[in-house]
Amino acid sequence: MTTAPLDHQTVPTHWTHRHLLDLERLTPTEVRTLLDTATLFKEATGGCRRKLGVLAGKTIVTLFFENSTRTKTSFALAARRLGADVVDFSASSSSLSKGESFIDTAKNLEAMGIDAVVVRHVTPGTPHLLAQHLDVGVINAGDGPHEHPTQGLLDIFTIRERLGDLSGATVGLVGDIAHSRTARSNLWGLMKLGAKVILCGPPTLVSDRWRELGVEVSHDLDAIVPRCDVLNLLRIQFERQNTRPFPSVREYAHLYAMTRDRLKRAKKDLLILAPGPINRGVEVTAEVADCPQSLILGQVANGLAVRMAVLWLTCGPRAGADGPSPGTKVY
Repeated sequence: MTTAPLDHQTVPTHWTHRHLLDLERLTPTEVRTLLDTATLFKEATGGCRRKLGVLAGKTIVTLFFENSTRTKTSFALAARRLGADVVDFSASSSSLSKGESFIDTAKNLEAMGIDAVVVRHVTPGTPHLLAQHLDVGVINAGDGPHEHPTQGLLDIFTIRERLGDLSGATVGLVGDIAHSRTARSNLWGLMKLGAKVILCGPPTLVSDRWRELGVEVSHDLDAIVPRCDVLNLLRIQFERQNTRPFPSVREYAHLYAMTRDRLKRAKKDLLILAPGPINRGVEVTAEVADCPQSLILGQVANGLAVRMAVLWLTCGPRAGADGPSPGTKVY
């Protein structure tokens, strides 16, 4: 295990929360603290490849009630890179199947001496409910269509690595805004850092009411492409839709997929992001997904740095040190 020049004295101190539940209620300074801490961990671990022992003796439980590949694996690897133990909770084989409540299950896990819970659930607000009942850190890994804070952070982290200061940058979020927790976390984080956000997609998936939050809404991808510094291409979440929001996938791809022709009309240094999983030929064509401007795989790599930062701040030596005491209603 590598010993790196990083300890609780060198990590930014502008963090007072026991949990990470969303980005909406964080201050711009707190968002920057998360990003700056991720930068420290990425540098200290040689691009997230080496191990540190800063969370040795800590135990993290991944409590996932929805399928996940990138997020669940990324959190597990991030915890192990920091020296923590990881327990993967399986809902299907737990006492939940015998009628035990969700809260009682979580409190029983807490009684075993864990230090943090990473939770994903189909119901919005589930991590917030857990945070009211547990004394350990609660990290939201996606709650229905509400928020996915670490995905938003890793997207923003990836953009900031290329652009530096995000103030004045124009970022287009394209696709299924209505059902996307990633879009919401991106929106809040980007706005707090001074970026201009454009939401783009068919009217059935991008309501004009989003303007009330101070963002621009467009239903014409061709009109916004030349203006954007970044495009984040969001997956159509058919599993969350009760009715088909457009006539056909082919029509959606014709109007909203990022293609080679659209890339030619964009700024030469346009950055292409996609939170994944990507559906080639629907949100983005293969040649764009694999082009030099694409940072899609870089996002995945940066997810480790961001999640190491989040785990450190929520259950490391300084967790909650300057904020409310454990057990109070915090976020």
